[in-house]
Amino acid sequence: MKPLAIIAVIAGLAAGTAQAQEWRSEYTHIDIADECTMVSQYELGASWTCPGYRGYPLLVSEGDLRFFVSYGPDAADEIARRQTLPPFNTIHDTLEWLVVDRPEFGPIPVATILRYYLDAFEDGGEQGQVLVVTRLEIGNTCHVAYVDARANPDANTLARRAAERFVPGFDCAAMEPERVGAWEAGF
Repeated sequence: MKPLAIIAVIAGLAAGTAQAQEWRSEYTHIDIADECTMVSQYELGASWTCPGYRGYPLLVSEGDLRFFVSYGPDAADEIARRQTLPPFNTIHDTLEWLVVDRPEFGPIPVATILRYYLDAFEDGGEQGQVLVVTRLEIGNTCHVAYVDARANPDANTLARRAAERFVPGFDCAAMEPERVGAWEAGF
C-alpha cells in the first residue's frame, strides 16, 4: 500500500478506534535544522514538513515569534495549522504520539502531546510551559486541551488523561480546547 493510502486508512480509523482500544505513547523528535524540509518562507516566518510517526505527516510553522504545528496529508488545511498559544513561544523537540494498535493495520496515531515554551512574562517572570494536546483526524485535527506544565507536577499524566477524555468525539469546528489542572501560565 502507498504511504498516502496508508495515511488515509489510518486517519479514517483513528476516530473509531480512539475509544475502543488502549492507548500507548510513542515518541519522535522534531529537528527543523537537520530533518525537516522548508516548504515556504515569508517575512515573519517559515513552514517546514518534518518526519512524523511512521510516515504520518507533520507541518511546523513559525510566524510572528509563535509556532503552529499541524498533522496529516492535509495539514495546511487543518484547524491546528492556525492554532498556537498567544504569548511568543517555541516548541520542544520531542513529540509524544498517542497511538492505538489495530491488528489489521498496526499502530494508528490518534493524538499528540507537545510542550510549548512561552516567553517570560513582561514583569520578568519564569518562562511558561504548556502541554498542547492535539486530536489527529483528517479534516478534524485541532488542539483539544492545554495543561500548564509548571503548575502541575503530574502534567504529562494530566495531558494523557485529557487526550483520552476529549479526543474521542471532539468536533474541531464547534468546540474549544479545555484548560486542564492548575494554571499559572500567562495567557
